[in-house]
Amino acid sequence: MKTRLFVSEALGNGAGLTLDGEAARYLGRALRLRPGDAVAVFNGDGNEWLATVDGFSRDTVTLSVDAALEPVPEPPLDVHLVQGVSRGERMDTIVQKATELGVSRITPVIAQHGMVKLDGKRAERRRAHWQAVAVSACEQSGRARVPVIDAPLPLNTWYGESARSGQRSLLLVPSAAAAMTSLAHPGDRLCILVGPEGGLSERECEDALVAGFDGVSLGPRTLRTETAAIAAIAVAQSLWGDLAP
Repeated sequence: MKTRLFVSEALGNGAGLTLDGEAARYLGRALRLRPGDAVAVFNGDGNEWLATVDGFSRDTVTLSVDAALEPVPEPPLDVHLVQGVSRGERMDTIVQKATELGVSRITPVIAQHGMVKLDGKRAERRRAHWQAVAVSACEQSGRARVPVIDAPLPLNTWYGESARSGQRSLLLVPSAAAAMTSLAHPGDRLCILVGPEGGLSERECEDALVAGFDGVSLGPRTLRTETAAIAAIAVAQSLWGDLAP
């Protein structure tokens, strides 16, 4: 499997890249690449390029971009995950696995029963951290388009600010009568709302239904928030996305 690396620079045939910091250490010290070795680079716009290592200095590595590669195609189903913010590694796991499964956007929301409270500066630090988790997941999984990670915001604020025209919106509710697997094809855009560890309050569920969400279940068992998010995306991709028969 070829080494893949996310870069923030513009890419094109013949472009030169100079990388420093963590990227340079990763290529030189962790992977022990040498001049002449090949690496795939992408900047998140959906394209991928083959590059050659030109050389290393103490803190930098230089690359030459050689040719365009055929990127892994994005799923035909545009999935937007609205996720109640969970503690520590749980949220990292959700972002990582959702990225691997092909979501296009993740919106972290603060719910009434959530155990994480974020102020402005801490919220931006967490958003940047989750965006880095998504980038790493793209490097590993072969994706060339990085999902957008929104800044965390209160769930009711998101209801008021979001525009949901043209998409099917689903709320995961363990007690819902309708199973997700029983739904008709939602079209090409799907929004999935998952509560945090403590779930959504009764009022938040009512607000979701007023906002146009349909309650669905994933089966007879009550799942942890990270399991529910990953399972719902996998079901959606299996029924209507790039994992479908």
